[in-house]
Amino acid sequence: MHKILVVDDEQAIRDLLEIVLKREQFQVAAASDGKSAMALFDSFNPDLVLLDLMLPDKSGHDLCREMTNRRKVPIIMLTAKNDVIDKVLGLELGADDYITKPFDTRELIARIKAVLRRLQKNEGDKKVFRHLDLEVDLENRTVTKNGKPVELTLKEYELLEVFARNPRKVFSREELLQQAWGYDFMGDTRAVDICVTRLRKKIEDNSSNPRHIITVYGFGYRFGGV
Repeated sequence: MHKILVVDDEQAIRDLLEIVLKREQFQVAAASDGKSAMALFDSFNPDLVLLDLMLPDKSGHDLCREMTNRRKVPIIMLTAKNDVIDKVLGLELGADDYITKPFDTRELIARIKAVLRRLQKNEGDKKVFRHLDLEVDLENRTVTKNGKPVELTLKEYELLEVFARNPRKVFSREELLQQAWGYDFMGDTRAVDICVTRLRKKIEDNSSNPRHIITVYGFGYRFGGV
């Protein structure tokens, strides 16, 4: 049974999500603020977090950063805000998805299940992929560069894994959304560009002249040589 942490300051939203998620056989814990959320994050050890952007003691963006720095865990942000800047900031901090209130619970459940299916599938792999100075270990879900660990968010890791599994394959942004996000992510391919930019800063010697993730102008990206 997968465990989901719900973080929202609205009692009605927490109650609704607990009912819906338990009906889908998820184990649920809920928090109304950042402090209690981090305590549950450590003790409950969730497989996925539903995180409200507006909290009484700290912003959801700050909480997202804190959680992803602790360990790789998928985060779906729930918020009343619909501003592009808020969406981009959430993605840059490591959130996997962003859904605006009021939301359709059926869509939310579908997105949660898509993320968890992808994670479960990846857990069965026992392979190590190498390219130049980079190593991606699927068994331990770790990345090293020149033998030194590289700290990635869950989404950064999943996107890198897609590339590592398909060296030299040219992906369109739409294909990468399907492969790494598991569905048509908000219909916005900027999510791919944001994640690639973050990845390059962490795995490339010079992000403006990348050797691992190469831009194929007018189409998308590929990993490695021609």
